Amino acid sequence: MTTAAKAASKKGNDDMFIEAVSVDQLADVFKAAGYRVTPAEQNGAVQLMSASQGVGFAVRFGNTAADAGSFLDFTLSCALQVQGELPAEIVASWNRTKRFARLWEQAPFLVLEMDVVVAGGISERNLRSLIELWDRLIREFLLHLRNRPAMAAAEAASGVTVAGLASVATDVSKADAQ
Repeated sequence: MTTAAKAASKKGNDDMFIEAVSVDQLADVFKAAGYRVTPAEQNGAVQLMSASQGVGFAVRFGNTAADAGSFLDFTLSCALQVQGELPAEIVASWNRTKRFARLWEQAPFLVLEMDVVVAGGISERNLRSLIELWDRLIREFLLHLRNRPAMAAAEAASGVTVAGLASVATDVSKADAQ
């Protein structure tokens, strides 16, 4: 163990290194951060379901660690259903300006994802800060959709709506009309 790792392991529990995370352990970290979390099974794999800013998201686990039931990484994923055609600028402008989460379109969904790697060891405090970053990115994502004049104009012209955000887009369209 390196000197830095030894020093970190002597600090409080918040600074202990996590080198792999179990479903229950990550659920506890989310709960400690104030989230409601529900385990769910999809295609034979367990994932966590939660929400931020009124928008649901999933935590999908990735590479399995040497310990059965522990994982080296996971992906936070928020998918919004799109009705109609989405202006390409929405995805391109997000990906040009944000570096921690990627946005992509998988018809009929607009998907925001952020990968988290615990392999090699991170502190629980760092893990909580990544959850806070995810919350902030979802907030910025919703603002990105709401504040896009090009999207509002295209929506008004083509009838495109993003499920769950129709009222936000309507408010933007009304503001643009004034």
